[in-house]
Amino acid sequence: MHRKACVLLFMTLATLAGCRVADGPSDDARAAWVRPKPVDTHNISTDHDVIVEPVGVVTLRDVLALALSRNPELGVYPYDLRAADARALQAGLRPNPELEVAIEEFAGGGDRSGFDGAETTVRIDQTIELGGKRARRARVAQFDRELTEWDYRAARLDVIREATQAFVAVQAAQDRVALARQVVELSEQAYAAVAQRVQAGRDSPVDELRASVALSTSRIELHKREKNLAVARHALAAVWGGRTPMFEKVAGDLYEVPKPVAPENLAAAISENPDIARWESQDRKQRAVLRLEQSKAMPDVTIGGGVRRFEETDDSALVLGVGVPIPLFDRNQGGIREATAELGKVRRQREVAQVRILAALAEATNALTASYEEATILRNDVLPKAEQAFAAARQGYEQGKFDYLYALDTQRTLFETQAGYIDAVEAYHKASAEVRRLIGALPAGEELSHSTLNPSSQEDSHER
Repeated sequence: MHRKACVLLFMTLATLAGCRVADGPSDDARAAWVRPKPVDTHNISTDHDVIVEPVGVVTLRDVLALALSRNPELGVYPYDLRAADARALQAGLRPNPELEVAIEEFAGGGDRSGFDGAETTVRIDQTIELGGKRARRARVAQFDRELTEWDYRAARLDVIREATQAFVAVQAAQDRVALARQVVELSEQAYAAVAQRVQAGRDSPVDELRASVALSTSRIELHKREKNLAVARHALAAVWGGRTPMFEKVAGDLYEVPKPVAPENLAAAISENPDIARWESQDRKQRAVLRLEQSKAMPDVTIGGGVRRFEETDDSALVLGVGVPIPLFDRNQGGIREATAELGKVRRQREVAQVRILAALAEATNALTASYEEATILRNDVLPKAEQAFAAARQGYEQGKFDYLYALDTQRTLFETQAGYIDAVEAYHKASAEVRRLIGALPAGEELSHSTLNPSSQEDSHER
């Protein structure tokens, strides 16, 4: 009889294993939308390499490659992606069966004392999710992963912008130091010349004092520029996670300033910005959440079965049961209303994001245009005239036609103009980097390989 009971139990388990309701296809399974490229999270090690600081001369391409592979903030996203994969896995799992063992009618009084009259029931219950809950739950988790990928791409563009602007800052700082050294050299020459003229009685001792003050001021300015360069170098190294910059200098054409694209031609390009593109996935996710909440209005079915043994007669019998909640009061009305409200909120947030980015793009393009015009005027008009004026004043001073104060003033004007030109081209390239970030584009002139831009390679480089 025990053998018979076991056979009945196994038959019950087999029946339950085959009892499931197939999950229906997603309502928008055939819909197409812009998706981020999937990121492979398999075969990832957890060992981190020691950062090897670059030496010698580094270019923008070098800086971008280092930043994309070593930036500490980007190193967080592989874990976020793996967590999203884990949530997607969990969302697609079926409920576990429940094993129940019950012993009834024992240890009583009279005929029911001891275990002779006991009834032992072994059963397994399985919850069957109806309404496509599991498929819709997995759909929501899929969109969560897509949103993580969009955030990852946005973070990469942030790093590209940061790296580009930091690179430009070092370039400009290098040129400011070079300019300050030139000023010191000219000030030393001017002081020596004035001292000689004062000794010869051709100039007033006051001119020598002025030359000495100008020399000291130029040395102070050089020291300040060198400090600023050191700060800019550390900021650049921090982009790839470095602490002590070891590179000699950066190299690039700082003074290449092509004419900007008209602002009206850039507004349509913001669709490439992940901060905009992600909202399509966000909208679809929230619609999936709404469908999931709607499916919860349909109650799940619990099917159970097992074997009951009667010790008194040494008999066994099959036990089957079905449990269905009756949705008289709770039909998930609140969950559906909340999901509906959240869907409306998402669509408003999408509009807000577009307006915000368009406003930022307008500000960036205005800054780009202004710095381009300033750099162009300084290069083509103001600088040549300032150089001519300084050359004429210096020659005139040597010939005794002008006093030292006039020559000093023209020198100051020239170097202030040169410093203003450096400021203008730096502002141009920083604004250009900002514009390209807002339209989701790479830095101008930089064609990085697919392996560099592929999120999976970024993940591997952080984790290997």
